[in-house]
Amino acid sequence: MGAGVSAVAKGVPATLQWRDGDLHLLNQTRLPHHIEIERQDSAEQVWQSILQLKVRGAPAIGVAAAYGLCVAVKPSRNLALPDFRNILHQQASYLQSSRPTAVNLAWALQRMLRAATTAHQALDSTELYARLVEEAQRIHAEDIAICNGIGAQGVNLIQSGMGVLTHCNAGALATTGLGTATAPMYLAHQLGVNFKVYADETRPLLQGARLTAWELQSAGINVNLITDNMAASVMARGLIDLVIVGTDRVTANGDVVNKIGTLGVAILAKHFGLPFYVACPSSTIDLATPTGAQVEIEERASDEVTGFGPVRTAPHGMAVVNPAFDVTPHTLVSGLITEHGIISAPFAEGLKRVAMAALQS
Repeated sequence: MGAGVSAVAKGVPATLQWRDGDLHLLNQTRLPHHIEIERQDSAEQVWQSILQLKVRGAPAIGVAAAYGLCVAVKPSRNLALPDFRNILHQQASYLQSSRPTAVNLAWALQRMLRAATTAHQALDSTELYARLVEEAQRIHAEDIAICNGIGAQGVNLIQSGMGVLTHCNAGALATTGLGTATAPMYLAHQLGVNFKVYADETRPLLQGARLTAWELQSAGINVNLITDNMAASVMARGLIDLVIVGTDRVTANGDVVNKIGTLGVAILAKHFGLPFYVACPSSTIDLATPTGAQVEIEERASDEVTGFGPVRTAPHGMAVVNPAFDVTPHTLVSGLITEHGIISAPFAEGLKRVAMAALQS
């Protein structure tokens, strides 16, 4: 991967870049009205960027964390090798604490540590740092390839005349490529398929409105924005033929952990007899966690709910429940679209097969 890697989706700025030895992140909290690129100069800045959702979406968080670890240890690359390795492990643990739910964060950091462990012991710290940068670049390149693979596997699900509902942002802005849930949409659009996307706005932070609707519109895709509580109505009117969402984690039994509100969409799809597909990169499969019941769900700050943008909409002192994610049982899922094929129920064996294929690729 060279300098200045760009997002593949037409008209959409790159989520992140590794340029001249520095990590640059698109500040997604400023979209769609302002495009701001911020250089990351420390582990603390990367940690805050992940926590504050300047970079978000499970795959993009993983890539950002891999590069972020390079940022964190860069000042120590002239230390003795044992000291450098100690700092490497400390900084990986620190970055992993930024957000608990998305499995790609821990996956990428553990992969970086494994790369450091398997590096030849004769390396000095400067050489080991260079190996870490190379591993982060491999993770980056693989994310782009995974997005393309998910698009190729899922594109035939979208037929001419269809209405496709999606929730939150599992698009180019959540990855470093075509996105996950949006990848089949981008490829279908390139093939000239005539379809329409309905994007839930996705309260409380409006990732569907600020990000998904904006990036699809920028790419020339026919997209309609709806509020979250309109999903049932548009389904009842027959406007939706297919639901495709992303995921931050899929457990060993096929339970899907995704942005809050996904469970409601899945229940509605089941009621109206609509196929509900989940775009699932192999890096998001968590075979170590048996079911969604064991996943720690991130609870976020109350001010995300008590206001709408800069305008406060709730009384001062209002108690708030603000889980960032929910768990959709595998029984509500029609299929998991991976870069190695679409997995159907029962999911456990298919997930193992895809995880093994990813290790061998």
